[in-house]
Amino acid sequence: MTHYDDAAQSAIVVRNLTKDYPRRTIQPGVKGAIKGLFHRKREIVRAVDEVSFVISRGEMVGYIGPNGAGKSTTIKMLCGVLLPTSGTVRVHGLDPFEQRKRCAPQIAAVFGQRNLLWMDLPVSDTMQLHKQIYRIPDERYEEQLTYLRETLELQEFWDMPVRQLSLGQKMRSNLAVSMLHNPSILFLDEPTIGMDVLIKAKFRDMLRYLQKRLGITVVLTTHDLFDIEDLCRRVIIIDKGKLVYDGDLDGLRQNASGTKLLIVDLTMQTKIGTLPEGATVERQEELRVRIQYDPTRLSTADLVKHVAERYPVRDLTIREQDIEGIIREMYARPHAEEEA
Repeated sequence: MTHYDDAAQSAIVVRNLTKDYPRRTIQPGVKGAIKGLFHRKREIVRAVDEVSFVISRGEMVGYIGPNGAGKSTTIKMLCGVLLPTSGTVRVHGLDPFEQRKRCAPQIAAVFGQRNLLWMDLPVSDTMQLHKQIYRIPDERYEEQLTYLRETLELQEFWDMPVRQLSLGQKMRSNLAVSMLHNPSILFLDEPTIGMDVLIKAKFRDMLRYLQKRLGITVVLTTHDLFDIEDLCRRVIIIDKGKLVYDGDLDGLRQNASGTKLLIVDLTMQTKIGTLPEGATVERQEELRVRIQYDPTRLSTADLVKHVAERYPVRDLTIREQDIEGIIREMYARPHAEEEA
């Protein structure tokens, strides 16, 4: 088996990773359905398209992209669940698919919409079950369990059935279960989905502490860019199966077009209509409106005057484009090129 030279120093090495799925299509209508019983058109859909990156040991990386970009497919190949169509994956120098028994104990995965816990059992019993599954020695189990229980503050609901726990408590418990066998790589897929702002902040603090204390490698997939900005120095962005950015957050900001944001807080809910050329409404949520504008085409003073004269404004704030806007802009670029 071929190993990469940098595999010894790196947790994850991905080279030209590609995954194709066959898809059968049926023509619409009754005739199409009948015809499809005998002759179905088959096409190949490329979910991941020659993606390459290297993740160092102990690094926390955000792996992000729009729905259908290929994020989950990539994670499944890194975990050894899916076999790549072409290209190679190495996790600590091992092929996660071909050498699954050796690789699996080094990996943990937490999915925001999937549960590692038994709903009718207390968290304590679930821990015991995972101890048996991973054949963790008694002394190491007790040491790791004590550490996770204290760090993630599980004592208050330790003996409660899982179905009675809140979403935040379940996610903390899922994280504890996933870390019980002391993996070196942790994959997190939307771990804070459904949590309120305070619980999210607490969960991020706990995750950051665990990562630094244990030195684990973390790959975080999420649509919540506050999680990315708070936890990750490096982001890998994928869109339509292709890698479009790999670097730090500062570099991502430099990659922006130079647009700015005007945040408008209204006194009453009002739909923002036509804006001067060079400005567009990025998003409107009840009494708050985000207006993106190009300062080289439209001065801030002119935009503020236009908005203040026409709408019931309570407050105005000027900001540099944030990470969310920059990434949204990056997603839109390939589409613009295709339409042209």
